[in-house]
Parts: sequence; structure tokens; C-alpha cells
Amino acid sequence: MVFVDSEDSEVIWPLCCVACLVTLLTLRANEKKKRGRRRKMSGDEQQRFSSDGGVHSHSKVEEALEVKSLRRIISAFLNYSDAAEEDVRRYERSYQKLSPAHKALLSEFPLKCQRLRRCISANSYFIMNMLQAFEPPLDMSQDIDTCECDHIENHSKGCVSGEKSFCSGTSASTSGRPQFSEIEHANCGEESNLTRKSPDGRISDQEAPMISESVDGSWSLSPKYTKESEFVGSNDVKTTNNQEALDSFPDHNGNENYSVHDWLDPSFQLNVPLVDVDKVRCIIRSIVRDWASEGWKERDQCYTPILEELDRLFPNRSKDGPPSCLVPGAGLGRLALEISCLGFASQGNEFSYYMMICSSFILNQSQTAGEWTIYPWIHSNCNSFSDNDQIRPISFPDIHPASAGITEGFSMCGGDFIEVYNDPSQEGAWDAVVTCFFLDTAHNIVEYIEIISRILKERGVWINLGPLLYHFADAYGTEDEMSIELSLEDVKRVCFNYGFELERENTIETTYTANPRSMMQNRYFAAFWTMRKKGML
Repeated sequence: MVFVDSEDSEVIWPLCCVACLVTLLTLRANEKKKRGRRRKMSGDEQQRFSSDGGVHSHSKVEEALEVKSLRRIISAFLNYSDAAEEDVRRYERSYQKLSPAHKALLSEFPLKCQRLRRCISANSYFIMNMLQAFEPPLDMSQDIDTCECDHIENHSKGCVSGEKSFCSGTSASTSGRPQFSEIEHANCGEESNLTRKSPDGRISDQEAPMISESVDGSWSLSPKYTKESEFVGSNDVKTTNNQEALDSFPDHNGNENYSVHDWLDPSFQLNVPLVDVDKVRCIIRSIVRDWASEGWKERDQCYTPILEELDRLFPNRSKDGPPSCLVPGAGLGRLALEISCLGFASQGNEFSYYMMICSSFILNQSQTAGEWTIYPWIHSNCNSFSDNDQIRPISFPDIHPASAGITEGFSMCGGDFIEVYNDPSQEGAWDAVVTCFFLDTAHNIVEYIEIISRILKERGVWINLGPLLYHFADAYGTEDEMSIELSLEDVKRVCFNYGFELERENTIETTYTANPRSMMQNRYFAAFWTMRKKGML
């Protein structure tokens, strides 16, 4: 099991994690540095780079952008607690404005706020454990704000970082592609604290500690970690410089036994917009969909039809030569893992650092089923039947990934789908491609279809399930943002043009990261099809 370099498909990393499960980051900056070492610069490149800078200088700028982007994402995770605490304080300020008679009717409200704080601490505990396990592929301590600031600013529009949102103000989706802005698709199935958004369940730009206590229990994190925050304007969270809180982080018994990485030091953190923290909340809810028992219904609606179709189409699978299956937009990796367990050499592809950091932790670091506990539904007071429904714990993972029975060849590849799989080495490389809630994440859906056709073998199979809620539609505030938005009829016509034959077609009603106990349920009537690439005549 290996990662494939999108430059020339050479083996670049062996697998070294628990039970050979892997979710590592394939960075575009590293790839570009390799390109610079392998080939001679063109005339245009020689004109673009000065003699004293050359490719090395360009790579340093790209790496600085990558580091700054990763810092922003890590800062979003670290700011989760402060932003959530500010929400609770806002609830309390509203409560204090009530008259004494009205307060008397809501006497349990202060207790609810304390319960919310314990839930926030539990979520923060999981986040800190996840970050502790993360090994950044770049030097996070390098100073990116010194002499190269001008170069960084000049290159920002090109956005070579792992999260497009950092450079352009657009966002990366759970399906592995950047999306437009916080205005759409960021609520992951429930109302966002930022603004009322589209009912799409995916992250626009697009969350379990070893804790068994209920929210009514006495456990909570030490007061040092639940620190006060300063807010800059109305949209930015500023992390307070609480070195003591980061020098030691308590376990679920309150014992301080972790020493954090240097790159988690507050001096390396960035001020981040609240929409970035909202992405962290979306990750928390995505965990439920992929890795909790409560997400079984959604997985049964979306993943089971795909798995049954793969099983039908490839009845004679061999462990010695398993069929290969690519899963673009793999998110937190559950579907790719289930396909591997079915007897395929499965590879998931994901673009979002938020998703990759979390999926890597779940796949590689989980020791037992039900190891972690989170409270995913606490960030919205809307549409709750009861406070207990809102403040209920979710344990995960529902299975132990390392004991799931994966097939040799399972891997996760980080990177942009178009950049990674548009490489000539990928042509005719895959027996099957599975896309689940992925097609509508494209700027240009025609390009997605073209690449899927190219990378499939002759008579290869493409199974798709999902809506057409185009992520870049109505991309306000972005300059000349391409968005090709086709009807389902037109999408199929383009597929036929690229050599696909329709074998099966159906419509599946489903939700996406929905709270099953919410009074509001947004449902999709998702297209589900099986197409086969025609063979040569």
C-alpha cells in the first residue's frame, strides 16, 4: 500500500501506521519542488524567476504559503473552544436581559449553559488529541512573515496551498474540492451560528475523546484550558496567549500528561474568521455520518447501494489481484474503507486538510471501537425537541478500523482530484470509480467527467450517487469564479459523449450529516447510476 505521487506515479511513501491504514497528506508544494529538481526550466520560467532566486526561491514561497495555510487550519481547530464559549456567553447575555418573571419560567437555563460548557470541553479534548497525533509534513516553525511577505502576497491569488480558501477566500468541501464562501453549504445539515445558509449538508469551504461520562457527570477539563478569548471585530477570533494551557493538556481524569508540539504554541497561531471555526463544527458532525452508530441510516442510504452494486459487478474478486477502485472526495474515509473491506484495492482521494487531519487520526490512531465521545449537536439551539436531544453524546468509531478486514492496497491520497488524476500515468488505471456527493463540487463538471472516463479501464465501471447542488453557484464576492451548472439530463448527455453507457439508474432519498432528532430535515432525491466505459471497437 503506497501513496502515488501525482507527478509521475512513483512510490513516494511506505505505509507505517496502525494495521497499515493510512491517511497522509500529499502536498502540492512538495510536488512542485520535485518538478523543479526533475526538469529543466522553460524559457518562460527563466524569465519569471531571477537568477538569484530560481526554482528554489519559488518553492520557498510556495512552502511558506502551505505553512501559513496549515497554520490557519490548525488555528481554526484551536479556536473551536473560544468560539463555542463565546456562543454560550451570548446565550447568557440574552438570558440576563429577561425580566425576573420570565427568568423564573426558564430557571433551568443556567444549568443548560454549564452542560454546554462541559460538552465543549469534551469536543476540545478530542480536537487536542487529534492535533497531538498530527505530524505536519512541513516545518511549521519557520518564519513566514519576514523577507518573503511580498512574494507570498504576490502568489496568493494562485493559491498553491492545500486549502484553497486560504488564498482566494473560497472554501474546500468535504467531497475534496474547494467551494465558494461561507454564504452557502456550510451548515452541515443544521443551522449555522454565522448566518442562515443553504440546506446542503456539506462543508462549504468544507468533529470524541476517551470519555464515557454523560454531560450530567462531574468530569470537565481543567479551567486552564477553558480560557477567555478576545474577539476582533465581529467576525474574527483572536486566540489568547495562554502558554500554560498549551504546555500541558489534561486527560479525562484531569491529569496533565501531554506535551504539545511547538507548532501548537500560541505564537504560531493566526487570527481566523469564524467561518473557519464553523468548518471545524462541520467536521464534528461529519464524524457522526461516517464513524458513529447514529450515522448508520445515512450510510445505509448512500453507501449500501454503492457497495451492493460493486459486489454485483465484480463477483469473482481475488485477494491476489483485487480490482482497483478510486473514491474521489473521500471525506473522512469510511466509504473507501468499506470498499476495501469488500475486496477491492481502494484508494480515497481528499482535498480538504480539515478532513485529512481528522480521517488520519480516526484511521491510524483509533485503538478500540467507541473510544471517543463528542457532542456534535450543541452548536445550534434551533429545532430541538428537547435539551437532552441537543446535548446528547455520540461515541465513535462504531468499528475499529484496523480490525475491519481491509484488502491490501488500501490508501488515502491527499490532493486536488483534477491535479492528481489528470496525470498521464493514471490513464486506464482503475477498474471502478465511485463518486458519492462529489460531482457538484466541480468548477467544471465536464472536466470531472472527462477525467473519470480517462482513468477508467475499458469496460470500467463508474458508480455515482449525489445531488447537483453546485458549490460555486451564486459565488458572490469572488471574481470570475467558474461554475458550470448542468441539469441531470445534460450531465448524462456529456457522460455519453465521453464513452459511457448507462446500465442502471435510480433516485435515492437521503440526508447529509443531518441530526436525526431535529425538527428540520433537509432531504435530497439523489441521482444514483451505474455507467460503464465502452470498450474499443
